[in-house]
Amino acid sequence: MPPHFRRNPSEDTLCDEGAPLLAHDYDDLVLQKQAFHRQTPLPKAQLAALCSVRLAEPIAFTQIFPYINEFITRLNLTSDPSKIGYYSGLVESSFALAQLCSIYHWAKISDSVGRRPVILAGTLGLAIATTLLGFSSTLQHIILSRIFAGLCSGTVAVIHSVLGELTDSTNQHVAFPIYGLFWPLGSIIGPLIGGSFSNPVARYPGYFDYPLFQQFQYLLPCLVAAAVALCGAVLGYYYLEETLPSKKLQSIVKDPSSMGYGTIQRDQPPASPPPTMRELLSIPIVRALSVSGFALSFISTAFDVVFVLFCYTPISSGGLSFSASQIGYSLATAGALSAAIQLFLMPTMLRTFHVVKLYNVCMAIWPMTFIALPFLNLIAYAGLDPITGHLDAHATALLWIGISFVLGCSRAACLAFSVSMILVKENAPSPSALGSSNGLVQFAMCSARAISPAFVSSAFALSIKYNILGGYMWVLVMAAISVLGCSITQGIPRTQKA
Repeated sequence: MPPHFRRNPSEDTLCDEGAPLLAHDYDDLVLQKQAFHRQTPLPKAQLAALCSVRLAEPIAFTQIFPYINEFITRLNLTSDPSKIGYYSGLVESSFALAQLCSIYHWAKISDSVGRRPVILAGTLGLAIATTLLGFSSTLQHIILSRIFAGLCSGTVAVIHSVLGELTDSTNQHVAFPIYGLFWPLGSIIGPLIGGSFSNPVARYPGYFDYPLFQQFQYLLPCLVAAAVALCGAVLGYYYLEETLPSKKLQSIVKDPSSMGYGTIQRDQPPASPPPTMRELLSIPIVRALSVSGFALSFISTAFDVVFVLFCYTPISSGGLSFSASQIGYSLATAGALSAAIQLFLMPTMLRTFHVVKLYNVCMAIWPMTFIALPFLNLIAYAGLDPITGHLDAHATALLWIGISFVLGCSRAACLAFSVSMILVKENAPSPSALGSSNGLVQFAMCSARAISPAFVSSAFALSIKYNILGGYMWVLVMAAISVLGCSITQGIPRTQKA
């Protein structure tokens, strides 16, 4: 067939591409090009409210990291420092386990009653739970408050669904990086809050020398984190509109002037009932995203947990001997690097590369990230002054350069979370199933978050206690799991939407 002929896909006829277009054909072509290049405007007020709600969870989740080991130590649960990791891992896992139990149910509820009431209830509950954590005085109270916070944080899948319903293919490369920015931003603010406001009587005696803060030394960071969640709930109440297609359609029918951004039309057919979990798992691409999401969440959570333990462990035992403040600054550095990557690199990467390829590249970074950690201890050990117990200036500079490199790699790898949201949105079987699809993938991710802290904390403690592979058996284990995670994601390009 000559090159200037092509077969029209809609008609079994031959078309001469060299022939002049008729007037109406030319107009149609111009309209198609304009539609292709036109970008749907973002609902800025709703996106801002959604981002403020999204900010609350990472702050509530991470603000405990800088001081949790110190908190456990003050409870006098054990005289063996190597067992502190067991208890801190239990506390961190309780949050994720509770979130796991509620996340799919929140998503199913939101498919019926709407996204807005679910998000507001969860955010308000998170503020209450975080406040209760500050008044904890026993391990049981800490765990119960974290369970309550995890149950309320199960709305994360609903928040993801709202983002998908607010955007389309023309503006998601702008909205998703902005939205994705708020997890690393919360990861900056949370550790800074925890590291800066824990034990305020000793840090700021002129301002917080009161019996309340003397008795509850970790109340202040919890109150600050709870205030952020409360602000998110207030902003969501005033600016976040309902986005569930069926509910939004009802409001449009009642009040045509309420129609805003989005793709809901008045003549849209009634939404079909959302599929069950078994029906979703029968779809290859959804199943593949769930399995790879489990691997991604397990690895990233393990890194966050083991990095804190690694920093807290003495240099002689293979760590860095960091204080709570230094750990907070390190985690804040990770958040800053993640924010820069999300804001400046991700929009270009989404426009340039296929999302599945980008997902696989992000997963491939994890093995190198874990392998690089022991080299930080070597730098610290080489520059340690045996008399003062402090690092010299040269070693300190090299150490923070190394920390920035390792944390930068980990945050680049975490771009896979934003890419996963796009893949779920593009491959949900129907608009009415977006909440359930997000709920299933987030259920898998939270399953990993529930078991990962205890697993990696135990591996770390055993490695140190029995000096297995020089105390670095945990590095070999996590590097191997990371390689396995990379192999799992390779199946995603070969799956097709059912």
